[in-house]
Amino acid sequence: MRGIVAMGRVSGPYGVRGMVRVQPWSDDPLALTRHASWWLRPKQASLWESRRVTGARAHGGALIAALEHVVTRDDAEALRGAEVGISRDALPALAEHELYWADLEGLAVVNRDGVRLGAVDRVIDNGAHAILRVRDDAGGERLIPWVPIYVDNVDVAGGRIDVDWQSDY
Repeated sequence: MRGIVAMGRVSGPYGVRGMVRVQPWSDDPLALTRHASWWLRPKQASLWESRRVTGARAHGGALIAALEHVVTRDDAEALRGAEVGISRDALPALAEHELYWADLEGLAVVNRDGVRLGAVDRVIDNGAHAILRVRDDAGGERLIPWVPIYVDNVDVAGGRIDVDWQSDY
């Protein structure tokens, strides 16, 4: 396995029988429903754990899912905020000039003045557009909108993202 690609987040429980509501991040909101197992990474955790999906369906703009070993509302509540991912090997091949957000994690972020602002720690979906969460070597954090006006170039193979973002922002 080449890793896990985050594709959504558990937004909370659904009902009283242990189902969870998942906010998908993919262009295809039903993409997660085509997988028999999901990987979950609870909030503040670094390790992913596999969970078998026993049922999933669309519900408004979200998904409702039943997961193995999640049988009560409290079990589902404990997963609130967990990222939902799929094995990279289980995802379809990308077309030219496409990437998964997971491809951005760890890339150096450099501004137009050549100043290294840090590395992408995570990509966050805020609804309107994605945001790069960039951590610098001192532990500081920058949030850079993933929009063409700020992102000049992405070189995944070269490990770098060029941005129009000043170091004092």
